[in-house]
Amino acid sequence: MGELKTSRSSHNPLSDDRPLVIFDGVCHLCQASVAFIIKRDPAGVFQFAPLQGEHAAQILGDVPADFRAADSVLLVEHGKLFDRSEAALRICRRLPLPWRWLWVLRWIPKAFRDRIYTLISRNRYRWFGRSQECMVPRPEWRNSFLS
Repeated sequence: MGELKTSRSSHNPLSDDRPLVIFDGVCHLCQASVAFIIKRDPAGVFQFAPLQGEHAAQILGDVPADFRAADSVLLVEHGKLFDRSEAALRICRRLPLPWRWLWVLRWIPKAFRDRIYTLISRNRYRWFGRSQECMVPRPEWRNSFLS
């Protein structure tokens, strides 16, 4: 799907220099992925927002529904929006070694990468479970979360 410009209003609290990970806040796999990223991001490079929250709704307001589907992690980076495998690989690129090395997987065609991503995302609730409510971040993580 490629890159899309996000609609950012002047009162949006996000800054372009901190990438934002938008995730399914009720998905256990997604919650574990956020915890994984935070533990490997001691500098606090990333911000996080659940897809079900008001910040995600504000940021994604004009973005087509298929691009902001709940079955995808989204990454807002430098005012551009990335989804599925592209978002995941761009997140890995900013993590320390050895995770940064996963960036080389971008040479695999996106259509193939996204098929694998979609297979996992369509089965994530069955395989990993889901919560009734969005993830509540640990107190030490609260500075990285937007509601």
